[in-house]
Amino acid sequence: MTLFMCFSATTGADPIPTSDPHPPQSSDSQSLVVVSFYKFADFPDHADLRKPLRQLCQDLYVSGGIILAREGINGSICGTRESVERVLMFIQTDDRLKGLRQIESPVSPEQEAIHHGHSSSSPLAAGEDAPFRWDHVRVKLKKEIVTLGMPDVSPIEKVGKYVSPGDWNALISDPDTVVIDVRNNYETRIGMFKGAVDPCTTAFRDFPSWVEEQFQPDAANVEHAEMEKERSNESINEDAEISKPKMPKRVAMYCTGGIRCEKATSFMLSKGFEEVYHLKGGILKYLEEIPKTESLWEGECFVFDKRVAVEHGLIQGNFKLCYGCKQPVSDADMEAPEWEYGVSCPYCYSTKSEEEKERARARQRQFEAWGIIGGPDKGRRPAAKADSIKSDQIQTNDSASG
Repeated sequence: MTLFMCFSATTGADPIPTSDPHPPQSSDSQSLVVVSFYKFADFPDHADLRKPLRQLCQDLYVSGGIILAREGINGSICGTRESVERVLMFIQTDDRLKGLRQIESPVSPEQEAIHHGHSSSSPLAAGEDAPFRWDHVRVKLKKEIVTLGMPDVSPIEKVGKYVSPGDWNALISDPDTVVIDVRNNYETRIGMFKGAVDPCTTAFRDFPSWVEEQFQPDAANVEHAEMEKERSNESINEDAEISKPKMPKRVAMYCTGGIRCEKATSFMLSKGFEEVYHLKGGILKYLEEIPKTESLWEGECFVFDKRVAVEHGLIQGNFKLCYGCKQPVSDADMEAPEWEYGVSCPYCYSTKSEEEKERARARQRQFEAWGIIGGPDKGRRPAAKADSIKSDQIQTNDSASG
């Protein structure tokens, strides 16, 4: 077994092997995996982790995206099993981040071939069919690891009751349970649990206002009822009471991997909801553990990488991605007149100006020509032309002689 010492967030040193740096590798350790993870924690010095974490990922060719914030860490990364495990181990050297909630997804043989078939210097990186670019990792600093827009809502202080995938069917089949999908409309469009309520939000930060509108008394109804009471000098009539939305007895919530539900259930508890439950590990864990024959899931689950969607067993689904709006599209969508690869789809065509579409076409031409947006020299300092260098030297010599 290879032992190694992970560098700390304060020193920024490289991992130091304590045995043969190139031991024989098992096929399992070199297989490709995608792991999504998160942990809510009191993490005010989160910025100190950014540089060493990004460097380690780059050294190990682990790609993907990671968010660091005062409230913890959230990420999804792809690489060989050994490399991904080293990254996760390094993150958890900080006691506050131990016990990361993790979900592992398999990678298809085709994606493995693409990933292993390109070197880090290849302009094509891992190609557009791989889960992430081979040599590209983003480690971002943000105010929240999942944006609800309400910093006072803290899953560290209170959160709903976790329900395992094995117990989920019984809970959501209870007629007294209101099942709420806390994902966005482009996600719910391709798959939901049977009988779930779709808030039709376009962003997670819209969820609190939907709850206020859905379950709290409407101000206009209350005012009307009060006026009726004053005129009749009687109690608020029964119809006015019925018109007020009522809190359900029990709420069960779910999302892709569980992180949004942590915040959503915390918010719901702060608004006075008493019985609030959420699916532990999210849809992904449910699809991994529950056989299709016993499942109450209908459709596919959108994921935030180039697999686009997954089905039961976490195998890659049938949807593709519109690179104009980052929404999932079906084969039927791609037959529509609004579909133009890399530019638009039926869901975004009418929202884009001709100028925006033309810019998208230009980006697509660059990608088709070079495998990267911006061309092969993107991010590099342009090489000076020989004539230009010679001219500069002559001018410098003339100035010196003068």
